Amino acid sequence: MTDTTRNRQEPEDYFGEQIAATYDDPTSEMFQQATVDATAEVLAELADGGEALEFAVGTGRIALPLSARGVPVHGIDLSRAMVARLREKPGGEEIGVEFGDFATTRVPGGEAAFRLAYLVFNTIGNLTTQDAQVDCFANAARHLEPGGRFVIEVVVPELRKLSPGQDTILFQQGPDVWGYDVYDTATQAMSSNYVTLDGPHSRFRSIPFRYVWPAELDLMARMAGMRLLHRWSDWNREPFTAESGKHVSVWEKVGQDVSSRRLVPLAQPPQNPPMDLSSTPPSAP
Repeated sequence: MTDTTRNRQEPEDYFGEQIAATYDDPTSEMFQQATVDATAEVLAELADGGEALEFAVGTGRIALPLSARGVPVHGIDLSRAMVARLREKPGGEEIGVEFGDFATTRVPGGEAAFRLAYLVFNTIGNLTTQDAQVDCFANAARHLEPGGRFVIEVVVPELRKLSPGQDTILFQQGPDVWGYDVYDTATQAMSSNYVTLDGPHSRFRSIPFRYVWPAELDLMARMAGMRLLHRWSDWNREPFTAESGKHVSVWEKVGQDVSSRRLVPLAQPPQNPPMDLSSTPPSAP
């Protein structure tokens, strides 16, 4: 297969030791047992007895419970500090990990070897260019067997919260920490920014993202030879609506050659019968 990935630098690792040390926060909604169980149950069902590949496997928040459900899991991650936390946990040594950018890094012998590939909790946004996000879909398709599924969980861009002329949304406010997102609607670039007070000192941290719309992701999937199967508003499979704050989307690989970037054809909508123009309408009296 011809590799059509564009030459680009490996992205910066924003999840080093300082972040990895406190990433597993039991008070966070993403680490609540109900959230983890619902996520792992859906992914185990989609794996359907096959192997799974997690892009940005991190500390194993989902990989470990999915593995405990009998699904062989492999991971790709850029952060050695995060994976070190995975290795410290029971079952962590069972998860094979390749280090690198999940948009382009390949698992040796992994071409068409996985029934499921998945990318959870907004991580598609860590790829800060459209090219990189397109490459991610192609990399998923490359690892999936025909009929395999690719799953992404990501927020719907919150641009409706922006007033005219505004580019900032506050999402966290407390006695010692503030968090806010900054949006560039011309480029779809954004950043999540944190200001933390530590006694007389303060710390500032900024992580860049690229926000992406559901329809844009669907087009990336078509370019990679996949088609949309499901879109839910959460892991409990609630319907996705105009008011949904995030979506869980599932695409299926249909056997298209991903290197050619040919689009998977969509079903054509029914056509209205042609209008009869052979007769002239009566003139107004």
